[in-house]
Amino acid sequence: MPKFAANLSMLFTHVPFLDRFALAREAGFDGVEFLFPYAYEADVLAERLRQHKLQLVLFNLPCGDWDAGDRGMACDPRRQQEFRAGVLRALEYAAALGVPRLHCMAGKLPAGLAQERAHATYLDNLRWAAAELAPHGIELLIEPINHHDIPGYFLNYSRQALDIIAEAGSPNLFLQYDIYHMQRMEGELSNTIRANLPLIKHMQIADTPGRHEPGTGEINYRHLFRFIDEIGYEGWLGCEYLPAGDTAAGLGWRAALST
Repeated sequence: MPKFAANLSMLFTHVPFLDRFALAREAGFDGVEFLFPYAYEADVLAERLRQHKLQLVLFNLPCGDWDAGDRGMACDPRRQQEFRAGVLRALEYAAALGVPRLHCMAGKLPAGLAQERAHATYLDNLRWAAAELAPHGIELLIEPINHHDIPGYFLNYSRQALDIIAEAGSPNLFLQYDIYHMQRMEGELSNTIRANLPLIKHMQIADTPGRHEPGTGEINYRHLFRFIDEIGYEGWLGCEYLPAGDTAAGLGWRAALST
């Protein structure tokens, strides 16, 4: 059976963030992920994880001003100092929270910037970040995101991400494969996962349309969960979806689709 991690930025949102750890444990999750830890002291988050016996499996590097529309800055040559400061800040949290991998959001292509310049900047930043994380045993992940949800996002396709990983040549740089995003951009889910399994260190799930629970849309999650087990994927599946109703009441999909 796949290992499901509750995304606390999107699930149990009827309670304050720090109270969601307890609800995740009560719902039977062993792992959690979230977008960002930076609004809280690391020791406060570490205590929540310890208290509820939860493993933190992933969070994002700082991405700029989320409320103002930032979705990362790694492809923006004007913000390299800000990006690198963010990597160091994330490392401080990673050490305190015991997280094994961090996701780097590429950001939106800045207006007027040539694609080639953005690509070169992105590569430079990924190599630098991966080198900073490597001595700590932390993997750096990149994730293609669909351009319907985030217009202008720099990284949209699995092939694009895989080519960048190969070009970067960093041994701790891997793919974060979001099934929802890749269904919207390219489909061919099972074959892509099988072909690139050694490079996929984390997966995330949601259905489409709506980005709700698995089983509410067009993706055949009953097949995918069985397939992911059969091919030997050992990582987590992050539940990064928008509950159609109450989070806990909607969790029946885990048993219904993965047994």
